[in-house]
Amino acid sequence: MAFEPPQRLVRALPLGESEWLGQLPKLLEDAVVRLGLDVERVVAPGGRSSLVALVRRPDGSPAALKLVPPSAAAGLERAALECWNGFGAVRVLDASEGALLLERLHPEVSVRSLPESKALLEAAGTVRRLWVEPPAGHGFETVAERTGRQAAALSEHSDEAPPALVAGALGAREELLAGAAEELLLHGNFRQSKVLGGDRVPWLAVGPEPLVGERAYDLARLVRDRVEDLIATASGPSAARRRVNRLADSLDLDPDRLRGWTLFRAVESATRAMASGRGREAELSLELAAWL
Repeated sequence: MAFEPPQRLVRALPLGESEWLGQLPKLLEDAVVRLGLDVERVVAPGGRSSLVALVRRPDGSPAALKLVPPSAAAGLERAALECWNGFGAVRVLDASEGALLLERLHPEVSVRSLPESKALLEAAGTVRRLWVEPPAGHGFETVAERTGRQAAALSEHSDEAPPALVAGALGAREELLAGAAEELLLHGNFRQSKVLGGDRVPWLAVGPEPLVGERAYDLARLVRDRVEDLIATASGPSAARRRVNRLADSLDLDPDRLRGWTLFRAVESATRAMASGRGREAELSLELAAWL
């Protein structure tokens, strides 16, 4: 099946995934034949870590076929989506290694398209549905495990960010983990662009990188959404702090814990962005971190 992978995906994938990228046309064709699908189109610009094609099932019903590289752990994404079973998240229709057949959402309509205050409200209402007890015998990693790897990398590349911010981020993580009590299933990569319009319900989450831990960790990435808008205003620092307090209050969270995880995740994300040549993205995250 001949097609050009979206350039966003091509640019974002690490070099180690080049073999998978080259096999994409064959992988898509194999999945389409196995499931008896008709392809309408490949979603573009699409995501940075997967290929999504809009398809029709043998009965004519719409669906979306998602192909992910081996490093993306599609099995864990599938396990989380099946645990949620369509409550707050996209529903799994079929799955095999490296491929997920999902209910069709509206990829061109995300919560990010709404005015900021409405977007935060809808996003918060969606993510709270995902915070459930993880299934027995689950294979999800914990917040401590994931952030442990990230903290080690952050320490190794500490010259990519101001020393005070790096120290503050690492210290916040240690303090937060020492007082962590919640063990809930989390989305892991939740932000406005991960909430798409649906037909069953208005908004559904997609693209989880699931793990187990406290809710404040899951909400921290949402704080950084539209950071460029905050930075463009003179009231940016106070607006950022109000956003933390507002989100924490709307979901009955401790604002200090949300602030701490936002600091860690912003600084960690900035160092990765800097190492990947995404300097502007790194600068925005570091500026927000300095305001917290």
